[in-house]
Amino acid sequence: MIQKGIEAERLAVSDNYKNWKKWGPYLAERQWGTVREDYSEHGESWEFIDHEKARSNAYRWGEEGIGGFTDSREILCLAPAFWNGNDPILKERLFGLTNNQGNHGEDVKELYFHQVSSPTHSYCKYLYKYPQNEFPYGDLVNSNRKSREEYEYELLDTGTFKNNAYFDCYIEYAKAGVDDVLMKVTVINRGDKAADIHVLPHLWFRNFWKHNKRHSRPNIKSVSNSTVQSKSARNGQYYFYHEDGEQLFCDNETNNKRIYNYPNEVDYVKDGINDHVVNGKPTVNPKKQGSKLAIWHKLSLKADEEKSVKVRLSNSELQNPFVDFDTIFHQRITECEAFYNETIKSDIPETHQAIAKSAFSGLLWTKQFYYNDVFKWLFGGPGEGKPERANMRNYSWQHLTNRDIISMPDKWEYPWYAAWDLAFHMASFVEIDPFFAKEQLLLVLKENYMHPNGQIPAYEWNFSDVNPPVHSYAVWSVYEKDKSYTGKGDTAFLEKAFQKLLMNFTWWVNQKDKSGTDLFEGGFLGLDNIGVFDRNHMPPGIKRMQQADATSWMAMFSINMLRMSLELAKTNKIYEESAAKFFRHFLNIAWAMHHIGKKDISLWDDKDNFYYDVVEMSSGATDILRVRSLVGVIPMFAVEIMHKDLFEELKDFRYRANEIMRTRPDLASLITNLDVANEDGNYLFAIMRGFRLEHLLKRLLDENEFLSDYGIRSLSKYHEKHPFVFEHHGHHQIQYESGESRSNMFGGNSNWRGPIWMPLNYMIIQSLRKYYTFYGDSYQYEFPTGSGNKLNLKQIANALTKRLVKLFEANGEGKFQYHADSKDKHFSNDEHFKNLHLFYEFFDGDNGKGLGASHQTGWTALIANLIMEMDG
Repeated sequence: MIQKGIEAERLAVSDNYKNWKKWGPYLAERQWGTVREDYSEHGESWEFIDHEKARSNAYRWGEEGIGGFTDSREILCLAPAFWNGNDPILKERLFGLTNNQGNHGEDVKELYFHQVSSPTHSYCKYLYKYPQNEFPYGDLVNSNRKSREEYEYELLDTGTFKNNAYFDCYIEYAKAGVDDVLMKVTVINRGDKAADIHVLPHLWFRNFWKHNKRHSRPNIKSVSNSTVQSKSARNGQYYFYHEDGEQLFCDNETNNKRIYNYPNEVDYVKDGINDHVVNGKPTVNPKKQGSKLAIWHKLSLKADEEKSVKVRLSNSELQNPFVDFDTIFHQRITECEAFYNETIKSDIPETHQAIAKSAFSGLLWTKQFYYNDVFKWLFGGPGEGKPERANMRNYSWQHLTNRDIISMPDKWEYPWYAAWDLAFHMASFVEIDPFFAKEQLLLVLKENYMHPNGQIPAYEWNFSDVNPPVHSYAVWSVYEKDKSYTGKGDTAFLEKAFQKLLMNFTWWVNQKDKSGTDLFEGGFLGLDNIGVFDRNHMPPGIKRMQQADATSWMAMFSINMLRMSLELAKTNKIYEESAAKFFRHFLNIAWAMHHIGKKDISLWDDKDNFYYDVVEMSSGATDILRVRSLVGVIPMFAVEIMHKDLFEELKDFRYRANEIMRTRPDLASLITNLDVANEDGNYLFAIMRGFRLEHLLKRLLDENEFLSDYGIRSLSKYHEKHPFVFEHHGHHQIQYESGESRSNMFGGNSNWRGPIWMPLNYMIIQSLRKYYTFYGDSYQYEFPTGSGNKLNLKQIANALTKRLVKLFEANGEGKFQYHADSKDKHFSNDEHFKNLHLFYEFFDGDNGKGLGASHQTGWTALIANLIMEMDG
């Protein structure tokens, strides 16, 4: 697939953010409650700046808005605000619960949908649903203070949308040029009675001047009743055009008097527009200037009536800024549709095309400007005092300075990058923007991200946390997919990534295999709650844990590095040496998984025919943790197919590999012999093959264990009636839970004790397809186990895909399956709800209900890949 058309042409010149990607939906959906903005002594991030303080506090490190737009350095920001005349505050930002308020952790309590975006954001559309009655802030907080046994209490549960008393607020952007952004806010009264709404497009500067004396204070001022001018030494001059409405000005400065009870530094502070509109206070600047502006529109709408507000931000003086407004919008919409029509195959069912388009669009909407300088956060910038911090969070990451557009997991729930999430994002991004996919993968390997010791930063709560080493997988996946589309591999990208991944691999070997036995640790490895106890903080008396998942991830890492080495060796023979190195690493890890120390112990358990973690006590005794979870499934990800022609071409590597196998035939017996290829000339490199693969699939495809109607569960359903108990310095137990966890082991709302997670399902399916490439139709397995229905591995991959896609399809009640357990009728009966997709963090293992973060089109966007890769 080589993309053509105008949008593809823009993409080709947009990878430096100085062209068509300069402006985009890079504004966070939540800046309050983040680690970056936390200047409390004891690291109370959720409380230091909460939702109530957010309207009055000028942020240090970023900005937020509803469906907002900003430039790639977040100097100037554009977003709408709304007021229904009943709320105590303007609706400038999305509301949600803090970690301490929710019965299942933090959670956004709004209804909004990332509807569409072109890859360069030349056209974007966002839908926000706003109640006409008072927004139920108090009810949402109080009603969620229940036990973890109950579901979360959502906005639709409050009854505030009864009788469709709400507004659909469509926020759209279209670019006339690189620095010419058109914004249209269309409000529709969905109720059966007339209603009023206030629409306030906002333009403001991020407060960069307070913390950096090199930058002078910018200014926004009125130049006519329909034009406003912004000036800054950092981005020059822009004009903000509007048709109607009243101009309101204040400054993006903290209201110290309200929050801290000491004098303000300026007369008209950040919440001045809010206080003026809602309470009629004289808190806006009568001189019509400041660093924050709103255009106040008061609209009265009859039932089903719609009205639009139009504004335009341009660095050019325009005589008639709205004469071509509608024409530009129409053109950009047409171009966006053409892009997706070419990208998503037409032979895919229309409902599935809509899912894929929505997934890709959500992925594009969750880009964000992310700014974090750990040294300045810890010690203060030039001219600033040192913050009082009892907890010096991320103290060992003082080199980390991030100031980039980065793909986020969810811009409200996780408005900060997470290393292993981002790797999966790029597996989807390569389908729509390979330039961005490659740029992002290289970004987190740069010297101002990666630790000097080679560790990749995890996430801002603790950059030292250990995520699964999937970056190499993402790099190779993106390289292969991009090469298949263009016909030419981007070896410069591959080589850059490879050199840095060498450092990361060495970090893993030195830090997570301290005994030097090729068996790895890593703690919880992103799999919150999956262990019988917290694998980051094991019970007293346990000396070490040999982790089946960590060791398998490293086997996969080795294969990925081997494959990259062989690809690079085609043009530079030096890489044949590194190929031999990683071939040996892979063999060593495969051998170690089945021979722990001098004891007759293996991570593979011959009794259960499954991989388990093994713990070693201080006494020297060992114990197998017989928890049937994804931990024991991950070994199947260490698989790669290579053609014999590659080895014919790379004779030095072949000689080295044969020498290794000749001198250590016990190692070679664990994988396919290099002298034996299948009829297509392919070799199989895999930890699991033959007997072990067959027995793993028996459990994986068993509906009484891992196989759900909607994909693969993260914990076997066997543990629902047979909890695993570990008695050691206390009672430790793990039990299957299909949905939200009753355990608060890790806090937050993540749970791996049973639900379905898209990224690991995707890797299972990809692994099955690779195995099929080698085994072909000759290997068949029961699907489901015990059914007598035999399928080959490709057919099984397709069958699993169909179960995952079913999550996003309408069920018998007319609701998408991920809404299956919702009592509210809007998603089944309201035509303005039922075709709107959400992308949940994970899904109930029994009924498919969407759980966790609700806009995680980061890794849940992989559903688009599954739809496009299904072949039968």
